[in-house]
Amino acid sequence: MDNTSFILGKEVLDFEHAFAAYVGARGAVGIASGTAALQLSLLALGIGPGDEVITTAHTFIATAEAISLTGAKPVFVDIDERTYNIDPALVEAAITPRTKAIIPVHLYGQPVVLAALSDIAESHHVWLIEDAAQAHGAEIDGQRCGAIGHLACFSFYPGKNLGAYGDAGAVTSNDESLLATVRLLRDHGRTTKYEHQEIGYGGRLDALQAAVLNAKLPHLDDWTEARRSHARAYSEMLAGSDLVTPYESPNGRHVYHLYVIRSPKRDRLLEHLKAKGIQAGIHYPIPLHRQPAYLKQGYDKVSLPVTEQAAGEVLSLPMYPELTSEQLVRVAEAVKEVAG
Repeated sequence: MDNTSFILGKEVLDFEHAFAAYVGARGAVGIASGTAALQLSLLALGIGPGDEVITTAHTFIATAEAISLTGAKPVFVDIDERTYNIDPALVEAAITPRTKAIIPVHLYGQPVVLAALSDIAESHHVWLIEDAAQAHGAEIDGQRCGAIGHLACFSFYPGKNLGAYGDAGAVTSNDESLLATVRLLRDHGRTTKYEHQEIGYGGRLDALQAAVLNAKLPHLDDWTEARRSHARAYSEMLAGSDLVTPYESPNGRHVYHLYVIRSPKRDRLLEHLKAKGIQAGIHYPIPLHRQPAYLKQGYDKVSLPVTEQAAGEVLSLPMYPELTSEQLVRVAEAVKEVAG
């Protein structure tokens, strides 16, 4: 507020350097939102009309929306029933001559097993873009999400593990030329104040949000450990019930953006928790291929049975670092009143 430098500037540069170091990537570009980060990443890779991008339908619409906004076509494949992430075994069969990229989502903070997808991307000469909007600090095979794909996209929406005080996002990569293209596109394609090399976008990270993120980033690991501790407590208390509790890959580090259980009695359980003043939620009740926006485009013929079953059974329990032991017990006991 004192220096009145609200657009880009030192705060944004400081955050870009700090966040790149945090995820272990060569660089980062601050973007106005996670959705804009996805869209600019696709555009930086030259993806547009006539192209196809393989992704998951069990995610927030921004993942597919960014593909559609470039003029490309989202191609949905089913998910792994344990992780709720895209099933690598189904990705290769979905590749066509029009496929230009794969966008796996590290859903709920559970890292995608990227080694298989990296091999597929390399063998078919397509791009791999990590949607890491829910995976700040998540790790797979000893690497942090955000430093494995050609590009990775983060959201700092206020509810995220690392949240700003409004919309904010970032793109990370080890490819400096791709980062330079994203950086150009986020600021109207300009090289100087009034010279524009490309037709770009107003997609810059606000300096105010960068200042907030700079203050919060040093605490992220402590907050993550609190989330992981809460998740262990939930899983221990819910063991032996008829619920499916979250799976954690033995070679991954889940950061529990959300703690998601599954139950065929999900709707009754949700109403029971709400009646007790416990705020649970559903992420996500309508798969993207069943959204009105995509039904209009002919996706009604797409069948994703694992995704569709999960959408009818998943329930997110309260999860944030400041939860107390008493609150965890209260939630678990209320859940067990309905779960067998």
